Amino acid sequence: MQKYDFTVKTRNGHLVENIRIFGKDQADAERKLRQMYLNCEIVHSQTIVVEKELPQSADIEDVLTLIVKHS
Repeated sequence: MQKYDFTVKTRNGHLVENIRIFGKDQADAERKLRQMYLNCEIVHSQTIVVEKELPQSADIEDVLTLIVKHS
């Protein structure tokens, strides 16, 4: 799923920024947004690239410390 960032103007005229919503596509994210903010005007939208975090690699000192602790 992609993540989308929206800035909207509410029906009362207030500006709401940095609304982040996951969606299959932008239309799906906008549908979810409009359920939360009825009759809003989308001022700005942008796709956010979600990168998967890779596990941290261990160096040799960490491995040796684990071996010594379990011996």
